[in-house]
Amino acid sequence: MHAYILLDRTGSMQSIWTEALGSVNAYVKGLAEGDGYATLAVFDAHDGLQFDVLRAAVPVQTWKDVTDAEATPRGMTPLFDAIGRMIARAESEAPEKAVLVIMTDGEENSSREMKKEDVKAALDRVEKKGWQVVFLGAEFAKFSDADAVGVARGQQVAMSAGMMGASMKMMARKSRAYFDAGEAMVFDEKDREETGEDDVKRRKGT
Repeated sequence: MHAYILLDRTGSMQSIWTEALGSVNAYVKGLAEGDGYATLAVFDAHDGLQFDVLRAAVPVQTWKDVTDAEATPRGMTPLFDAIGRMIARAESEAPEKAVLVIMTDGEENSSREMKKEDVKAALDRVEKKGWQVVFLGAEFAKFSDADAVGVARGQQVAMSAGMMGASMKMMARKSRAYFDAGEAMVFDEKDREETGEDDVKRRKGT
């Protein structure tokens, strides 16, 4: 059982970067109530795709908090390339169950390796394996990219600044329910209240 966390580290993440990292740590600590592994990669475009794996298949019980000393925001958003790279990694490791967590605050704008059709095909393969994919908007509620690559609406949610840690603890509960009992990860209205989605939509005009 493996959680693959893909974190946008583009320049626009600067104002919420510390909170985003803290929420990733909270997520993995929430997973540590059971067994499993976690991989964290950060991405941006800086003379091409930059895809850096900060934690590789770490047992969730031995996770060491990631800090801003390891990565800082910069560059553009090669979202499709980064999703494709993370899926390729997950498929090569072939866990029995996997969750792909995509956290971004912006739209695709600089991919060179993957088109939306390529990412959709990769995500279709993931879904056929029974793996779960969730798309998290960090102070961001425009989900056209998620729609374009086939992420279901029930697996998209916006997270408000100040509520990201609590949001990711909720995510950990849902991930454990999937790992332990095979429950699909779908966000309901109570979950969306917990993430502050309506506040994000009001502020962003979406």
